Amino acid sequence: MTTPYLAIDETITSALCIAARTGVDVRIMTPHIPDKKGVFAVTQSNYPVLLEAGARIFEFTPGFVHTKTMVADDLYASVGSCNLDYRSFYLQFENGVWLCGDPAVLSVRDDFLQTMEVCQEITLDDCRTLSFPRRIVQTVYRLFAPLF
Repeated sequence: MTTPYLAIDETITSALCIAARTGVDVRIMTPHIPDKKGVFAVTQSNYPVLLEAGARIFEFTPGFVHTKTMVADDLYASVGSCNLDYRSFYLQFENGVWLCGDPAVLSVRDDFLQTMEVCQEITLDDCRTLSFPRRIVQTVYRLFAPLF
């Protein structure tokens, strides 16, 4: 999946972690250069738990990525305006196209794989080497994530 904002709640975190732990290839692409520093801190605060479960995280290094896509099993895809955050799920009227068995699904997948080539893969070591003040900032922002 690709999302500019990974401000997910416990339900989505659990679903992604369970999928990764059971062998599903969970890959998430987010921006490396943020447009909103608070949301970026929240996004990065979600990395450790996902990485520990076996998900893979990639940050798009050339600039800000604003794509919102998901692909599953080379059969299903979603493309639209839905961010992975509280506001998109509960407050705003976001739209998306659900593709099922359409050849366009493979195009969405191929675009993701091609874009991965210019991404930096984030590791648990990257998360663990963050300074203590940076981790505190992430935790504080995470408390207020639904407001972003």
